[in-house]
Amino acid sequence: MARLVSVNVGLPKEVAWRGASVHTGVWKAPVSGPRTVRRLNVDGDGQGDLAGHGGEMRAVLVYQLASYRYWQQVLQRDDLAPGHFGENFTVEGLADDEVCIGDRYRIGTAVFEVTQPRVTCYRVGLRLNEPRMPALLVTHGRPGFYLRVLTEGEVEAGQEIVKLFDGPGRMTVAEIDALLYRPPHPTDRLEQALRIEALSPGWQQSFTGLLNQARSGAPAQAGANAGLNSAGATRPAWEGFRPLEVRRIDEETPHLRSLWLADAHDQLLPAAVPGQYLTLRLRPTGEPPLVRSYSLSGPPGTNQYRITVKREAQGAASTFLHTSVKVGDTLDVAAARGTFILRPDSGPLVLASAGVGVTPVLAMLHALVQTASPRPIWWLHGARNRREHAFAEETSRLLARLEHARTAIFYSRPAPADALFGPAPGTVTGRLTADALDALDVPKDADVYLCGPTAFLEEMTAALLQRGAAAARLHTETFGAGPALTPGLAPAAPRTPHAPPGPAGAGPAVRFARSGLSAAWSSRYGSLLELAEACDVPVRWSCRTGVCRTCETGLIDGGVRYTPAPVEQPPSSSALICCAQPASDLTLDL
Repeated sequence: MARLVSVNVGLPKEVAWRGASVHTGVWKAPVSGPRTVRRLNVDGDGQGDLAGHGGEMRAVLVYQLASYRYWQQVLQRDDLAPGHFGENFTVEGLADDEVCIGDRYRIGTAVFEVTQPRVTCYRVGLRLNEPRMPALLVTHGRPGFYLRVLTEGEVEAGQEIVKLFDGPGRMTVAEIDALLYRPPHPTDRLEQALRIEALSPGWQQSFTGLLNQARSGAPAQAGANAGLNSAGATRPAWEGFRPLEVRRIDEETPHLRSLWLADAHDQLLPAAVPGQYLTLRLRPTGEPPLVRSYSLSGPPGTNQYRITVKREAQGAASTFLHTSVKVGDTLDVAAARGTFILRPDSGPLVLASAGVGVTPVLAMLHALVQTASPRPIWWLHGARNRREHAFAEETSRLLARLEHARTAIFYSRPAPADALFGPAPGTVTGRLTADALDALDVPKDADVYLCGPTAFLEEMTAALLQRGAAAARLHTETFGAGPALTPGLAPAAPRTPHAPPGPAGAGPAVRFARSGLSAAWSSRYGSLLELAEACDVPVRWSCRTGVCRTCETGLIDGGVRYTPAPVEQPPSSSALICCAQPASDLTLDL
Protein backbone atom coordinates (compact mmCIF):
# COMPACT_ATOMS: atom_id res chain seq x y z
CA MET A 1 0.00 0.00 0.00
CA ALA A 2 1.37 3.42 -0.98
CA ARG A 3 1.51 5.91 1.87
CA LEU A 4 2.27 9.62 2.36
CA VAL A 5 5.18 9.56 4.82
CA SER A 6 5.92 13.27 5.12
CA VAL A 7 4.57 16.62 3.92
CA ASN A 8 7.43 19.08 3.38
CA VAL A 9 7.27 22.81 2.75
CA GLY A 10 9.63 25.76 2.62
CA LEU A 11 9.57 29.32 1.36
CA PRO A 12 12.26 30.64 -0.98
CA LYS A 13 15.34 32.13 0.62
CA GLU A 14 18.71 33.52 -0.38
CA VAL A 15 21.60 31.05 -0.21
CA ALA A 16 25.27 31.93 -0.70
CA TRP A 17 26.89 29.92 -3.50
CA ARG A 18 30.15 30.42 -5.43
CA GLY A 19 30.32 34.08 -4.53
CA ALA A 20 26.74 34.72 -5.61
CA SER A 21 23.30 34.63 -4.01
CA VAL A 22 20.79 31.99 -5.11
CA HIS A 23 17.06 32.52 -4.61
CA THR A 24 15.70 29.03 -4.06
CA GLY A 25 12.87 27.11 -2.44
CA VAL A 26 14.66 23.75 -2.50
CA TRP A 27 15.04 23.75 1.30
CA LYS A 28 11.96 21.85 2.51
CA ALA A 29 11.19 20.56 6.00
CA PRO A 30 8.49 18.23 7.33
CA VAL A 31 5.36 19.71 8.92
CA SER A 32 2.84 18.06 11.20
CA GLY A 33 -0.90 18.08 10.95
CA PRO A 34 -3.10 18.59 7.90
CA ARG A 35 -2.10 20.93 5.08
CA THR A 36 -4.27 22.28 2.31
CA VAL A 37 -3.01 21.60 -1.20
CA ARG A 38 -4.05 24.24 -3.69
CA ARG A 39 -3.79 24.53 -7.46
CA LEU A 40 -0.24 25.92 -7.41
CA ASN A 41 1.34 24.50 -4.24
CA VAL A 42 0.97 23.33 -0.65
CA ASP A 43 0.07 25.93 1.95
CA GLY A 44 3.29 27.31 3.41
CA ASP A 45 5.36 26.31 0.42
CA GLY A 46 6.85 28.31 -2.44
CA GLN A 47 9.12 27.97 -5.46
CA GLY A 48 12.04 30.31 -6.02
CA ASP A 49 12.31 30.02 -9.82
CA LEU A 50 8.89 29.80 -11.44
CA ALA A 51 10.44 29.46 -14.89
CA GLY A 52 11.82 26.03 -14.01
CA HIS A 53 9.63 24.94 -11.13
CA GLY A 54 6.10 25.46 -9.92
CA GLY A 55 3.02 26.38 -11.88
CA GLU A 56 -0.08 24.30 -12.37
CA MET A 57 1.71 21.36 -14.01
CA ARG A 58 4.43 21.28 -11.34
CA ALA A 59 2.50 22.11 -8.20
CA VAL A 60 3.73 19.25 -6.00
CA LEU A 61 7.03 17.36 -6.16
CA VAL A 62 7.12 13.71 -5.04
CA TYR A 63 10.10 11.60 -3.96
CA GLN A 64 10.23 8.09 -2.57
CA LEU A 65 11.65 6.58 0.62
CA ALA A 66 13.06 3.74 -1.49
CA SER A 67 15.20 6.27 -3.36
CA TYR A 68 16.34 7.76 -0.05
CA ARG A 69 17.54 4.32 1.02
CA TYR A 70 19.22 3.85 -2.36
CA TRP A 71 21.14 7.15 -2.18
CA GLN A 72 22.19 6.51 1.41
CA GLN A 73 24.09 3.49 0.10
CA VAL A 74 25.38 5.03 -3.14
CA LEU A 75 26.49 8.30 -1.55
CA GLN A 76 27.54 6.71 1.74
CA ARG A 77 25.47 9.17 3.74
CA ASP A 78 23.37 8.77 6.86
CA ASP A 79 22.08 12.35 7.08
CA LEU A 80 19.33 12.24 4.45
CA ALA A 81 15.85 13.04 5.74
CA PRO A 82 12.48 13.87 4.13
CA GLY A 83 12.64 17.14 2.23
CA HIS A 84 16.34 16.86 1.38
CA PHE A 85 15.54 16.29 -2.31
CA GLY A 86 13.31 19.35 -2.40
CA GLU A 87 10.13 17.28 -2.50
CA ASN A 88 6.77 18.25 -1.04
CA PHE A 89 5.60 14.67 -0.57
CA THR A 90 7.90 11.94 0.68
CA VAL A 91 6.12 8.68 -0.05
CA GLU A 92 6.38 4.96 0.56
CA GLY A 93 5.78 3.26 -2.80
CA LEU A 94 5.08 5.07 -6.10
CA ALA A 95 8.42 4.09 -7.66
CA ASP A 96 9.56 6.04 -10.72
CA ASP A 97 9.69 2.84 -12.78
CA GLU A 98 6.08 1.97 -11.84
CA VAL A 99 4.19 5.28 -11.75
CA CYS A 100 3.03 6.42 -15.21
CA ILE A 101 2.37 9.85 -16.65
CA GLY A 102 -1.37 10.50 -16.35
CA ASP A 103 -1.88 8.27 -13.30
CA ARG A 104 -4.29 9.82 -10.82
CA TYR A 105 -4.24 9.46 -7.04
CA ARG A 106 -6.27 10.58 -4.06
CA ILE A 107 -4.53 11.60 -0.85
CA GLY A 108 -6.84 12.81 1.91
CA THR A 109 -9.45 14.94 0.19
CA ALA A 110 -7.18 16.08 -2.68
CA VAL A 111 -6.84 14.47 -6.13
CA PHE A 112 -3.64 14.59 -8.19
CA GLU A 113 -2.38 13.70 -11.68
CA VAL A 114 1.21 12.80 -12.61
CA THR A 115 2.51 15.24 -15.25
CA GLN A 116 6.29 14.89 -15.69
CA PRO A 117 9.59 13.85 -14.12
CA ARG A 118 11.58 16.25 -11.97
CA VAL A 119 13.37 19.01 -13.89
CA THR A 120 17.16 18.62 -13.77
CA CYS A 121 18.51 21.54 -11.78
CA TYR A 122 21.73 22.40 -9.96
CA ARG A 123 19.80 23.41 -6.85
CA VAL A 124 19.12 19.83 -5.75
CA GLY A 125 22.91 19.40 -5.81
CA LEU A 126 23.26 22.62 -3.85
CA ARG A 127 20.82 21.37 -1.21
CA LEU A 128 22.63 18.04 -0.84
CA ASN A 129 26.12 19.52 -1.21
CA GLU A 130 26.62 17.06 -4.07
CA PRO A 131 27.14 18.86 -7.44
CA ARG A 132 26.78 15.60 -9.39
CA MET A 133 23.23 15.05 -8.14
CA PRO A 134 21.30 16.32 -11.21
CA ALA A 135 23.18 13.86 -13.42
CA LEU A 136 22.96 11.03 -10.90
CA LEU A 137 19.18 11.35 -10.67
CA VAL A 138 18.94 10.83 -14.44
CA THR A 139 21.60 8.15 -14.96
CA HIS A 140 20.31 6.10 -12.02
CA GLY A 141 16.69 6.44 -13.15
CA ARG A 142 15.42 8.00 -9.91
CA PRO A 143 14.27 11.54 -10.77
CA GLY A 144 11.01 11.80 -8.80
CA PHE A 145 7.98 13.43 -10.39
CA TYR A 146 5.51 16.31 -10.32
CA LEU A 147 1.78 16.29 -9.66
CA ARG A 148 -0.98 18.55 -10.90
CA VAL A 149 -3.76 19.26 -8.41
CA LEU A 150 -7.09 18.22 -9.90
CA THR A 151 -9.09 18.70 -6.72
CA GLU A 152 -7.85 20.95 -3.93
CA GLY A 153 -8.04 19.46 -0.45
CA GLU A 154 -6.28 18.57 2.77
CA VAL A 155 -3.48 16.01 3.12
CA GLU A 156 -1.60 14.74 6.15
CA ALA A 157 1.40 12.47 6.76
CA GLY A 158 0.39 8.86 7.32
CA GLN A 159 -2.52 8.87 4.87
CA GLU A 160 -3.00 6.14 2.31
CA ILE A 161 -2.39 7.01 -1.36
CA VAL A 162 -5.27 5.60 -3.39
CA LYS A 163 -4.89 5.08 -7.12
CA LEU A 164 -7.95 6.26 -9.06
CA PHE A 165 -6.93 6.01 -12.71
CA ASP A 166 -4.25 4.49 -14.94
CA GLY A 167 -2.61 7.00 -17.24
CA PRO A 168 -3.10 6.30 -20.97
CA GLY A 169 -0.05 4.97 -22.76
CA ARG A 170 1.40 3.39 -19.60
CA MET A 171 4.75 5.19 -19.89
CA THR A 172 6.53 5.38 -16.58
CA VAL A 173 8.22 8.43 -15.10
CA ALA A 174 11.60 6.73 -15.45
CA GLU A 175 11.00 5.91 -19.14
CA ILE A 176 9.82 9.44 -19.96
CA ASP A 177 12.87 10.89 -18.20
CA ALA A 178 15.29 8.61 -20.06
CA LEU A 179 13.52 9.20 -23.39
CA LEU A 180 14.44 12.88 -23.24
CA TYR A 181 17.85 12.84 -21.60
CA ARG A 182 19.47 9.52 -22.58
CA PRO A 183 20.01 7.94 -26.00
CA PRO A 184 18.49 6.36 -27.93
CA HIS A 185 15.28 8.31 -28.57
CA PRO A 186 13.04 5.78 -30.41
CA THR A 187 10.52 7.41 -32.71
CA ASP A 188 7.69 5.08 -31.71
CA ARG A 189 8.15 5.90 -28.02
CA LEU A 190 8.28 9.64 -28.76
CA GLU A 191 5.01 9.33 -30.66
CA GLN A 192 3.51 7.36 -27.76
CA ALA A 193 4.61 10.02 -25.26
CA LEU A 194 3.06 12.79 -27.33
CA ARG A 195 -0.30 11.03 -27.23
CA ILE A 196 -0.43 11.41 -23.44
CA GLU A 197 -2.49 14.54 -22.80
CA ALA A 198 -1.43 14.73 -19.15
CA LEU A 199 2.24 15.23 -20.09
CA SER A 200 3.22 18.82 -19.35
CA PRO A 201 3.56 21.24 -22.31
CA GLY A 202 7.30 21.73 -21.78
CA TRP A 203 8.02 18.03 -22.14
CA GLN A 204 5.65 17.77 -25.10
CA GLN A 205 7.61 20.54 -26.80
CA SER A 206 10.90 18.76 -26.16
CA PHE A 207 9.60 15.47 -27.53
CA THR A 208 8.19 17.27 -30.57
CA GLY A 209 11.65 18.68 -31.25
CA LEU A 210 13.20 15.22 -31.04
CA LEU A 211 10.51 13.73 -33.25
CA ASN A 212 10.85 16.46 -35.88
CA GLN A 213 14.58 15.90 -35.89
CA ALA A 214 14.12 12.17 -36.41
CA ARG A 215 11.63 12.74 -39.25
CA SER A 216 13.62 15.47 -41.02
CA GLY A 217 15.75 13.05 -42.98
CA ALA A 218 18.90 14.96 -42.07
CA PRO A 219 22.07 12.90 -41.56
CA ALA A 220 22.24 11.50 -38.07
CA GLN A 221 24.53 13.32 -35.69
CA ALA A 222 25.87 11.67 -32.60
CA GLY A 223 24.57 13.56 -29.62
CA ALA A 224 22.41 16.13 -31.39
CA ASN A 225 19.30 16.49 -29.23
CA ALA A 226 16.80 18.98 -30.63
CA GLY A 227 14.57 18.28 -27.65
CA LEU A 228 16.96 20.02 -25.29
CA ASN A 229 19.09 22.50 -27.22
CA SER A 230 19.37 23.53 -30.85
CA ALA A 231 23.07 24.50 -30.67
CA GLY A 232 24.18 21.20 -32.11
CA ALA A 233 21.10 20.40 -34.19
CA THR A 234 22.59 21.64 -37.47
CA ARG A 235 26.12 20.53 -38.20
CA PRO A 236 28.32 23.27 -39.70
CA ALA A 237 29.44 22.65 -43.28
CA TRP A 238 33.06 22.25 -42.14
CA GLU A 239 34.93 22.05 -38.86
CA GLY A 240 37.43 24.65 -37.76
CA PHE A 241 38.64 27.34 -40.12
CA ARG A 242 39.32 27.21 -43.85
CA PRO A 243 40.96 29.87 -46.05
CA LEU A 244 38.68 32.00 -48.21
CA GLU A 245 39.83 34.68 -50.63
CA VAL A 246 38.55 38.25 -50.65
CA ARG A 247 37.17 38.69 -54.17
CA ARG A 248 35.50 42.08 -53.86
CA ILE A 249 35.11 44.95 -51.42
CA ASP A 250 32.19 47.41 -51.43
CA GLU A 251 32.09 50.58 -49.38
CA GLU A 252 28.43 50.66 -48.36
CA THR A 253 28.53 53.78 -46.14
CA PRO A 254 31.36 55.78 -44.55
CA HIS A 255 31.39 53.22 -41.71
CA LEU A 256 30.23 49.98 -43.39
CA ARG A 257 32.26 47.80 -45.70
CA SER A 258 31.19 44.57 -47.41
CA LEU A 259 33.64 41.80 -48.23
CA TRP A 260 32.83 39.07 -50.76
CA LEU A 261 34.59 35.79 -49.91
CA ALA A 262 35.13 32.79 -52.19
CA ASP A 263 37.18 29.61 -52.34
CA ALA A 264 40.61 30.36 -53.79
CA HIS A 265 40.20 27.50 -56.29
CA ASP A 266 36.58 28.39 -57.09
CA GLN A 267 35.22 25.29 -55.40
CA LEU A 268 31.53 25.46 -54.60
CA LEU A 269 30.81 26.88 -51.15
CA PRO A 270 28.10 25.24 -49.05
CA ALA A 271 24.89 27.24 -49.02
CA ALA A 272 24.26 29.21 -45.84
CA VAL A 273 20.85 29.64 -44.27
CA PRO A 274 19.52 33.23 -44.41
CA GLY A 275 20.27 34.89 -41.07
CA GLN A 276 23.42 32.95 -40.22
CA TYR A 277 26.87 34.43 -39.62
CA LEU A 278 30.51 33.62 -40.36
CA THR A 279 33.31 33.61 -37.80
CA LEU A 280 36.68 35.00 -38.92
CA ARG A 281 40.11 34.48 -37.41
CA LEU A 282 42.18 37.56 -38.20
CA ARG A 283 45.93 37.87 -37.85
CA PRO A 284 47.03 41.50 -37.63
CA THR A 285 50.80 41.78 -37.91
CA GLY A 286 52.53 41.45 -34.57
CA GLU A 287 49.32 40.81 -32.63
CA PRO A 288 47.59 37.67 -31.30
CA PRO A 289 44.81 36.33 -33.53
CA LEU A 290 41.45 38.05 -33.27
CA VAL A 291 38.22 36.06 -33.61
CA ARG A 292 35.02 37.85 -34.56
CA SER A 293 31.63 36.94 -36.07
CA TYR A 294 29.78 38.84 -38.82
CA SER A 295 26.34 38.23 -40.28
CA LEU A 296 25.99 37.15 -43.88
CA SER A 297 24.26 39.86 -45.86
CA GLY A 298 24.26 38.50 -49.40
CA PRO A 299 21.88 36.31 -51.37
CA PRO A 300 21.88 32.62 -50.44
CA GLY A 301 22.89 29.95 -52.89
CA THR A 302 25.69 31.90 -54.62
CA ASN A 303 29.31 30.81 -54.76
CA GLN A 304 30.44 33.74 -52.63
CA TYR A 305 29.69 34.83 -49.11
CA ARG A 306 29.12 38.50 -48.35
CA ILE A 307 29.71 39.88 -44.88
CA THR A 308 29.26 43.52 -43.90
CA VAL A 309 31.44 45.01 -41.18
CA LYS A 310 30.87 48.22 -39.23
CA ARG A 311 34.06 50.03 -38.26
CA GLU A 312 34.05 50.62 -34.53
CA ALA A 313 36.18 53.38 -33.03
CA GLN A 314 37.96 50.99 -30.64
CA GLY A 315 37.43 47.83 -32.65
CA ALA A 316 40.73 46.15 -33.48
CA ALA A 317 39.13 43.55 -35.77
CA SER A 318 36.82 45.93 -37.64
CA THR A 319 39.64 48.46 -38.07
CA PHE A 320 41.86 45.72 -39.49
CA LEU A 321 39.14 44.67 -41.96
CA HIS A 322 38.55 48.28 -43.01
CA THR A 323 42.15 49.44 -43.32
CA SER A 324 44.39 46.44 -43.97
CA VAL A 325 42.41 43.82 -45.91
CA LYS A 326 42.37 44.13 -49.70
CA VAL A 327 41.09 42.14 -52.67
CA GLY A 328 43.15 38.98 -53.11
CA ASP A 329 43.90 38.55 -49.41
CA THR A 330 43.06 35.28 -47.68
CA LEU A 331 41.09 35.09 -44.44
CA ASP A 332 40.50 32.14 -42.10
CA VAL A 333 36.75 31.51 -41.99
CA ALA A 334 34.62 29.11 -39.95
CA ALA A 335 31.44 27.70 -41.45
CA ALA A 336 28.10 29.49 -41.18
CA ARG A 337 26.33 29.11 -37.86
CA GLY A 338 23.44 30.63 -35.99
CA THR A 339 19.82 30.01 -35.03
CA PHE A 340 18.48 33.42 -36.10
CA ILE A 341 17.24 31.98 -39.37
CA LEU A 342 14.18 32.50 -41.53
CA ARG A 343 11.72 29.72 -40.85
CA PRO A 344 9.27 28.60 -43.54
CA ASP A 345 5.75 29.90 -43.10
CA SER A 346 2.97 31.52 -45.10
CA GLY A 347 1.72 34.15 -42.66
CA PRO A 348 2.61 37.84 -42.32
CA LEU A 349 6.28 38.63 -41.77
CA VAL A 350 8.10 41.60 -40.25
CA LEU A 351 11.79 42.22 -40.90
CA ALA A 352 12.86 45.07 -38.62
CA SER A 353 16.38 46.38 -38.13
CA ALA A 354 18.45 49.36 -37.10
CA GLY A 355 21.88 50.33 -38.39
CA VAL A 356 24.15 47.45 -39.30
CA GLY A 357 21.46 45.13 -37.92
CA VAL A 358 20.09 45.14 -41.46
CA THR A 359 22.63 42.51 -42.56
CA PRO A 360 20.96 39.20 -41.50
CA VAL A 361 17.44 40.37 -42.42
CA LEU A 362 18.75 41.50 -45.81
CA ALA A 363 19.88 37.92 -46.45
CA MET A 364 16.34 36.84 -45.54
CA LEU A 365 14.89 39.39 -47.95
CA HIS A 366 17.06 38.00 -50.75
CA ALA A 367 15.74 34.50 -50.00
CA LEU A 368 12.14 35.70 -50.06
CA VAL A 369 12.69 37.30 -53.47
CA GLN A 370 14.36 34.16 -54.83
CA THR A 371 11.29 32.10 -53.93
CA ALA A 372 8.82 34.82 -55.04
CA SER A 373 7.26 34.67 -51.59
CA PRO A 374 3.55 35.59 -51.51
CA ARG A 375 3.72 36.44 -47.80
CA PRO A 376 2.64 39.90 -46.61
CA ILE A 377 5.96 41.50 -45.61
CA TRP A 378 6.75 44.60 -43.58
CA TRP A 379 10.30 45.92 -44.12
CA LEU A 380 11.14 48.33 -41.29
CA HIS A 381 14.56 49.92 -40.97
CA GLY A 382 16.10 52.74 -38.97
CA ALA A 383 19.20 54.73 -39.96
CA ARG A 384 20.61 58.14 -39.11
CA ASN A 385 20.21 59.57 -42.60
CA ARG A 386 20.47 58.73 -46.27
CA ARG A 387 24.27 58.73 -46.18
CA GLU A 388 24.23 56.17 -43.36
CA HIS A 389 21.43 54.12 -44.94
CA ALA A 390 23.21 50.94 -46.03
CA PHE A 391 21.84 48.93 -48.98
CA ALA A 392 19.11 51.50 -49.68
CA GLU A 393 19.06 50.88 -53.43
CA GLU A 394 19.52 47.12 -53.10
CA THR A 395 16.61 46.70 -50.70
CA SER A 396 14.42 49.00 -52.78
CA ARG A 397 14.97 46.83 -55.86
CA LEU A 398 14.28 43.65 -53.91
CA LEU A 399 11.12 44.92 -52.25
CA ALA A 400 9.76 46.05 -55.64
CA ARG A 401 9.80 42.40 -56.70
CA LEU A 402 7.58 41.28 -53.81
CA GLU A 403 3.89 41.78 -54.48
CA HIS A 404 2.80 42.15 -50.87
CA ALA A 405 5.72 44.09 -49.36
CA ARG A 406 5.35 47.30 -47.38
CA THR A 407 8.28 49.57 -46.53
CA ALA A 408 8.94 52.10 -43.79
CA ILE A 409 12.37 53.75 -43.40
CA PHE A 410 13.15 55.97 -40.42
CA TYR A 411 15.88 58.62 -40.46
CA SER A 412 16.64 59.74 -36.92
CA ARG A 413 19.02 62.54 -37.95
CA PRO A 414 18.21 63.50 -41.55
CA ALA A 415 20.91 65.66 -43.14
CA PRO A 416 20.13 68.81 -45.14
CA ALA A 417 21.66 67.16 -48.20
CA ASP A 418 19.02 64.41 -48.10
CA ALA A 419 16.50 66.86 -49.58
CA LEU A 420 18.62 67.15 -52.75
CA PHE A 421 17.87 63.53 -53.60
CA GLY A 422 14.25 63.61 -52.57
CA PRO A 423 12.84 61.32 -49.89
CA ALA A 424 13.35 57.59 -50.30
CA PRO A 425 10.09 55.64 -50.71
CA GLY A 426 8.43 55.16 -47.36
CA THR A 427 10.94 57.35 -45.50
CA VAL A 428 9.88 59.34 -42.46
CA THR A 429 11.77 61.46 -39.97
CA GLY A 430 12.19 59.95 -36.52
CA ARG A 431 13.09 56.63 -34.93
CA LEU A 432 11.56 53.22 -35.41
CA THR A 433 9.67 52.99 -32.13
CA ALA A 434 6.70 51.28 -30.54
CA ASP A 435 4.31 53.98 -31.74
CA ALA A 436 5.27 53.30 -35.34
CA LEU A 437 4.00 49.72 -35.12
CA ASP A 438 0.41 50.85 -34.62
CA ALA A 439 0.66 53.48 -37.37
CA LEU A 440 1.93 50.82 -39.79
CA ASP A 441 -0.86 48.38 -38.84
CA VAL A 442 1.64 45.57 -38.18
CA PRO A 443 -0.39 42.37 -37.60
CA LYS A 444 -0.23 40.96 -34.10
CA ASP A 445 0.14 37.42 -35.44
CA ALA A 446 3.15 38.20 -37.66
CA ASP A 447 6.47 36.41 -37.42
CA VAL A 448 8.95 39.11 -36.44
CA TYR A 449 12.72 39.11 -36.98
CA LEU A 450 14.58 41.88 -35.14
CA CYS A 451 18.25 42.81 -35.35
CA GLY A 452 20.04 45.89 -34.07
CA PRO A 453 21.50 47.50 -30.95
CA THR A 454 20.41 46.19 -27.55
CA ALA A 455 18.21 49.20 -26.75
CA PHE A 456 16.39 48.81 -30.06
CA LEU A 457 15.75 45.10 -29.45
CA GLU A 458 14.51 45.66 -25.91
CA GLU A 459 12.15 48.47 -26.90
CA MET A 460 10.72 46.69 -29.93
CA THR A 461 10.31 43.37 -28.14
CA ALA A 462 8.48 45.00 -25.25
CA ALA A 463 6.24 46.94 -27.65
CA LEU A 464 5.35 43.86 -29.67
CA LEU A 465 4.52 41.81 -26.58
CA GLN A 466 2.39 44.63 -25.22
CA ARG A 467 0.47 44.72 -28.49
CA GLY A 468 -0.37 41.03 -28.08
CA ALA A 469 2.33 39.35 -30.17
CA ALA A 470 3.18 35.78 -29.18
CA ALA A 471 6.66 35.46 -27.70
CA ALA A 472 7.27 32.34 -29.82
CA ARG A 473 6.92 34.46 -32.98
CA LEU A 474 9.58 37.00 -31.97
CA HIS A 475 13.11 36.23 -33.13
CA THR A 476 16.05 38.45 -32.22
CA GLU A 477 19.74 38.61 -33.05
CA THR A 478 22.10 40.58 -30.87
CA PHE A 479 25.50 42.08 -31.58
CA GLY A 480 28.18 40.32 -29.56
CA ALA A 481 27.48 37.88 -26.77
CA GLY A 482 23.96 36.61 -26.29
CA PRO A 483 21.83 36.96 -23.16
CA ALA A 484 22.86 35.03 -20.06
CA LEU A 485 20.68 32.42 -18.36
CA THR A 486 21.66 31.85 -14.72
CA PRO A 487 18.55 30.48 -12.98
CA GLY A 488 18.06 31.56 -9.40
CA LEU A 489 21.03 33.91 -9.19
CA ALA A 490 20.38 37.39 -7.88
CA PRO A 491 20.42 39.90 -10.76
CA ALA A 492 23.70 41.73 -11.18
CA ALA A 493 24.75 44.58 -13.44
CA PRO A 494 26.35 43.18 -16.61
CA ARG A 495 30.11 43.59 -16.81
CA THR A 496 32.29 43.86 -19.89
CA PRO A 497 34.12 40.56 -20.49
CA HIS A 498 37.68 40.69 -19.22
CA ALA A 499 40.71 38.51 -18.57
CA PRO A 500 40.24 36.19 -15.58
CA PRO A 501 41.57 37.41 -12.25
CA GLY A 502 44.78 36.06 -10.81
CA PRO A 503 47.89 34.74 -12.53
CA ALA A 504 47.63 33.84 -16.20
CA GLY A 505 47.04 30.18 -16.96
CA ALA A 506 49.56 28.01 -18.76
CA GLY A 507 47.09 25.81 -20.63
CA PRO A 508 45.48 25.97 -24.07
CA ALA A 509 44.11 29.26 -25.37
CA VAL A 510 40.33 29.58 -25.01
CA ARG A 511 38.85 32.18 -27.36
CA PHE A 512 35.35 33.58 -26.78
CA ALA A 513 34.36 34.66 -30.30
CA ARG A 514 31.32 36.83 -29.60
CA SER A 515 32.96 38.53 -26.60
CA GLY A 516 36.23 39.24 -28.42
CA LEU A 517 38.27 37.74 -25.59
CA SER A 518 41.00 35.13 -25.27
CA ALA A 519 42.25 33.55 -22.05
CA ALA A 520 44.72 30.78 -21.25
CA TRP A 521 43.26 27.76 -19.48
CA SER A 522 44.17 27.23 -15.83
CA SER A 523 43.64 24.13 -13.71
CA ARG A 524 42.01 26.28 -11.03
CA TYR A 525 38.83 26.14 -13.12
CA GLY A 526 36.81 22.97 -13.16
CA SER A 527 35.18 23.62 -16.52
CA LEU A 528 34.98 26.01 -19.45
CA LEU A 529 31.81 27.34 -17.85
CA GLU A 530 33.75 28.34 -14.74
CA LEU A 531 36.40 30.06 -16.87
CA ALA A 532 33.73 31.97 -18.78
CA GLU A 533 32.12 33.04 -15.51
CA ALA A 534 35.48 34.24 -14.18
CA CYS A 535 35.77 36.39 -17.33
CA ASP A 536 32.17 37.70 -17.02
CA VAL A 537 31.36 36.21 -20.42
CA PRO A 538 27.55 35.77 -20.58
CA VAL A 539 26.68 32.08 -20.27
CA ARG A 540 23.59 29.88 -20.09
CA TRP A 541 23.27 26.89 -17.77
CA SER A 542 20.94 24.99 -15.46
CA CYS A 543 22.10 21.56 -14.26
CA ARG A 544 25.90 22.16 -14.49
CA THR A 545 26.47 18.39 -14.78
CA GLY A 546 26.01 17.57 -18.47
CA VAL A 547 22.31 16.63 -18.50
CA CYS A 548 20.04 19.48 -19.56
CA ARG A 549 22.22 20.87 -22.41
CA THR A 550 21.28 24.46 -21.58
CA CYS A 551 25.00 25.29 -21.68
CA GLU A 552 25.55 23.72 -25.12
CA THR A 553 27.75 26.11 -27.09
CA GLY A 554 29.05 26.11 -30.64
CA LEU A 555 32.63 24.80 -30.82
CA ILE A 556 34.14 26.68 -33.75
CA ASP A 557 37.52 25.00 -33.63
CA GLY A 558 39.59 22.87 -31.28
CA GLY A 559 38.51 20.04 -29.04
CA VAL A 560 37.35 19.33 -25.50
CA ARG A 561 37.41 16.51 -22.98
CA TYR A 562 34.64 15.86 -20.48
CA THR A 563 34.92 15.53 -16.71
CA PRO A 564 32.46 14.12 -15.80
CA ALA A 565 31.14 12.57 -19.01
CA PRO A 566 27.79 14.06 -20.08
CA VAL A 567 24.69 11.89 -20.08
CA GLU A 568 24.57 12.15 -23.88
CA GLN A 569 27.60 13.08 -25.96
CA PRO A 570 27.08 16.27 -28.00
CA PRO A 571 28.15 16.52 -31.66
CA SER A 572 31.74 17.57 -32.36
CA SER A 573 30.53 21.00 -33.50
CA SER A 574 29.39 21.95 -29.99
CA ALA A 575 30.45 21.55 -26.38
CA LEU A 576 28.67 21.18 -23.05
CA ILE A 577 30.79 23.76 -21.29
CA CYS A 578 29.50 22.91 -17.81
CA CYS A 579 31.55 19.70 -17.78
CA ALA A 580 34.12 20.34 -20.55
CA GLN A 581 37.79 21.25 -20.38
CA PRO A 582 39.96 22.24 -23.35
CA ALA A 583 41.94 19.45 -25.02
CA SER A 584 43.63 21.99 -27.32
CA ASP A 585 43.41 25.64 -28.25
CA LEU A 586 39.76 26.24 -29.04
CA THR A 587 37.19 28.85 -30.02
CA LEU A 588 33.74 28.98 -28.44
CA ASP A 589 30.73 30.78 -29.88
CA LEU A 590 30.34 32.92 -26.76
